[in-house]
Amino acid sequence: MIELEDVSKQYGAFWAVRNVGFRVERGEIIGLVGPNGAGKSTTMKMITGYLVPSEGQLAVDGHDVVSDPVAAQRLIGYLPESNPIYPEMSVQDYLVFIGRMRGLKNPTLNARLKFCVDACGLQEKITATIRTLSKGFKQRVGIAQAIIHDPDILILDEPTSGLDPNQIAEIRHLIRDLGRDKTVILSTHILSEVEETCSRALMIVGGRIAVDDRIDALAGGRGLRLAVHGSGSVEEATATIRALDSVAGVEAESGDDLLQRFKITPRGDAEISRELFRLAVREGWEISELTRERRSLADVFREASQKGATQS
Repeated sequence: MIELEDVSKQYGAFWAVRNVGFRVERGEIIGLVGPNGAGKSTTMKMITGYLVPSEGQLAVDGHDVVSDPVAAQRLIGYLPESNPIYPEMSVQDYLVFIGRMRGLKNPTLNARLKFCVDACGLQEKITATIRTLSKGFKQRVGIAQAIIHDPDILILDEPTSGLDPNQIAEIRHLIRDLGRDKTVILSTHILSEVEETCSRALMIVGGRIAVDDRIDALAGGRGLRLAVHGSGSVEEATATIRALDSVAGVEAESGDDLLQRFKITPRGDAEISRELFRLAVREGWEISELTRERRSLADVFREASQKGATQS
């Protein structure tokens, strides 16, 4: 549905986005994360045709966004970070206006209006003037206008900004429902939102893609945590584990004469659990714990940010 190939955006001597490339299929919900100023919003604006890339190719469902922007934009529902809604209009009038701008006519327009109002929890505010709404309700109106025409693709820049916890849960549920048969890209600085809502995370650091992987793959760390009884001194046990060919590194985390804990990093893609069991049998150790290290998205984000900082 969406394909970027070596896409860059330059302002004078500054590259806001540099050689970004990724592909998003129907049914994927992608979380776009990164530090402030990393290039997330710039990337979204280029996908939607609001900015023209300086270099590279960008296509939406086969339509070149630069040479055929209207065809691409018909397929997209977009909630920009600024949420440019019209404050003097009522919620209903605004959504009807957007629907008509999108080419909807009755009875389809009325049906889509009802769906959006119900899905975004706007029933009690339907006749209210937008300027009188709280930030949270204005954000709901912004999401409603993005989905009024039932687009195949949703681009949502900070969709839960300003919402309370209950509203956030409702919008996350809505995004997951929409993502079953649509392509969704959302940006957020709330990493738990990506973990709970998205199937895949893209991290942009310094205008470049630093991480692109499925959430479950990112959460599964490569390291192992081992706890054993009867291993003698910590130094001897550490050296014994490090001597295994499949071990790249080992760190003693804590220990005493009864129980010792180690963090073990495998070499390459080696599967070392069996080797550790054989080692324990040979050395007469009793294993009380052998688990795969779990990482949060925040851990991955910090690692990618630090790596990007050292390379810049």
